[in-house]
Amino acid sequence: MSKFKTLLKNLGPGLLFASMAIGTSHLVLSTKAGAQYGWVMVIPIILANILKYPFFEFGIRYTNVTNKTLIEGYLNRGKGYLWLYAFITLVTTFTILAALYVVTAGLFINLFNVEKLSVAMVALGLFVFISTLLIIGRYRFLETSLKFVISILFVALLVTTLLVIYKGQVEPVSGFVRPPIFNEVGILFLIGLIGWMPTAVEASSWISLWSLEKYKLNKAKPTLKEALQEFNSGYLMTAVLAIFFLIIGWLTLYGTNTELSGNAITFADQVVQLFTTHIGEWAYIFIAVSAFATMFSTCMTAHDAISRVSIDIVGLLTPKTKDFSGRKYYASGVILLALVNFIVITAFGANMGALVALATFVSFVLAPIVGYMNLKNVMSHDLPNHFHPSKGLQVLTFAGIIFLSLFAIYYCWMVLF
Repeated sequence: MSKFKTLLKNLGPGLLFASMAIGTSHLVLSTKAGAQYGWVMVIPIILANILKYPFFEFGIRYTNVTNKTLIEGYLNRGKGYLWLYAFITLVTTFTILAALYVVTAGLFINLFNVEKLSVAMVALGLFVFISTLLIIGRYRFLETSLKFVISILFVALLVTTLLVIYKGQVEPVSGFVRPPIFNEVGILFLIGLIGWMPTAVEASSWISLWSLEKYKLNKAKPTLKEALQEFNSGYLMTAVLAIFFLIIGWLTLYGTNTELSGNAITFADQVVQLFTTHIGEWAYIFIAVSAFATMFSTCMTAHDAISRVSIDIVGLLTPKTKDFSGRKYYASGVILLALVNFIVITAFGANMGALVALATFVSFVLAPIVGYMNLKNVMSHDLPNHFHPSKGLQVLTFAGIIFLSLFAIYYCWMVLF
């Protein structure tokens, strides 16, 4: 019981990681994986979660031991490391957040039946609402509110998954043949699924920043073992929920030859309507809550994280100017990020797919490099030797780097040639 109380007390960074990760990779890609390729896609989902685990674990480990962020660690390794990470963050700033808000706006329009409003206007409303919540409540509100959101999401998804399993698999259309996984289309989908499962590797520094903020609020720091237990609980939840979405997609859509749309509003309608058609209209509320809670919490955590990371990078690159850790700089970062991404949505809405493709390319290609940078941090003299990762975790890290490198090389070859 005392261990459980300790876990609840330390709940924070792992919870925020789960909330941030359970977004597009789960709602869109896991559902689509099950819908198009069936249960076999559970293998790459589990594989990605295992092989990418060390990169995110290092964000907790480094900050807990050193009281510094991973980003500060990059600077300690050399300014080139920090500039590389700054470049990745810049690309993310102008693309990923805009894409998340577009999908969430599409879900809002569908669930609340407000077709008269444009995606851009709903996205603007979400930007204003979420920015206000973050500025007023900051980290404490984010953590507290997400305890409720994640709880509701988990229960709603568990109920939906059990209902789908009870109902049984949908009847496949006559002559259905599973699309090949190892052709160009299948491989590209597989790369996307693995690349964003549970999330992009550069998000490891987000966990690092949340951990530091948690320690400041509590005015106390958990032991490394306690911090890792809390993170592991959140990480395990992301993997379990990915499998929930996969099962839902597999049992409700696999074999029906249904193409899930890339359009946010159409996708939202397909997900909700096809699930309710299979389970029953009475299950609408569970599916609607699951889908919207998933994307809303992802928008909120990603918006907070990218704001913090951007401010941290600017502060480290300009150490002789001002201290950027104050409340007004956080508020300015949140507002500026909202403004920039709203402009991206209105100006490049038609080309959003191309912008996300650019971000995906940068994220995939540099993922093994960021993973290696994280390993360099935790194996450095910044940490006493007994806090370095175990031999087994180091082996898993190199396996993950090799795995991601091979995928990145193949992805480059497919895209560029």
